[in-house]
Amino acid sequence: MSLVSNESPTTDPQVAQTVPVLNIANVLTVVRIILVPIFIWLMLMEGVGARWWALAVFCVAAFTDFLDGYLARSMNLITDFGKIADPIADKALVLSAFVLLSVAGALPWWVTALIVLRELGITLMRILMLSKIVIPASKGGKLKTVLQIGLIIFLLIPWDTLGAGPTALTVINVIAWLWIVATLLVTLLSGGQYVWNAWKASRSVQ
Repeated sequence: MSLVSNESPTTDPQVAQTVPVLNIANVLTVVRIILVPIFIWLMLMEGVGARWWALAVFCVAAFTDFLDGYLARSMNLITDFGKIADPIADKALVLSAFVLLSVAGALPWWVTALIVLRELGITLMRILMLSKIVIPASKGGKLKTVLQIGLIIFLLIPWDTLGAGPTALTVINVIAWLWIVATLLVTLLSGGQYVWNAWKASRSVQ
């Protein structure tokens, strides 16, 4: 899911094998995994304060998603552990957020269901094909990531506690729905693109 992710390495596999597993990029990935249950716990707590803390934890975790991918590429820290753990950490964070937003009534369940099916399906496909070919992150996939993270942050904000009037809340609701539709369309279309690219790549290595 990374904006600049180590789940789509471009370095030589022989080089990747010489990189130590214990490096800053992988540490950030592990930190993101640890933050996921903290985020879930805060989301399940009652009160506006807990929601703000959940928002803060999500933002920190999302930033580590960008940072670990950037460091992995710029410092050549791509490892087999990172190629597996990074997408797992990404999906755990984003999908738990979508599910919990639906539990809170901020997002329709059918939207969450479509996003979850797409994300898990593509992740499973990439893991199964990892030993044969690497499917690089597409521009659509990167746009999907930006839209998903932005949407989650937008929906996590407790707008009704900020003193917004009925008109402002109506505008916020319209923006939220436009964002939901755009995110869902890009998520599904980029998923189809990944399947198409995987099919073409698999044919080229046969």
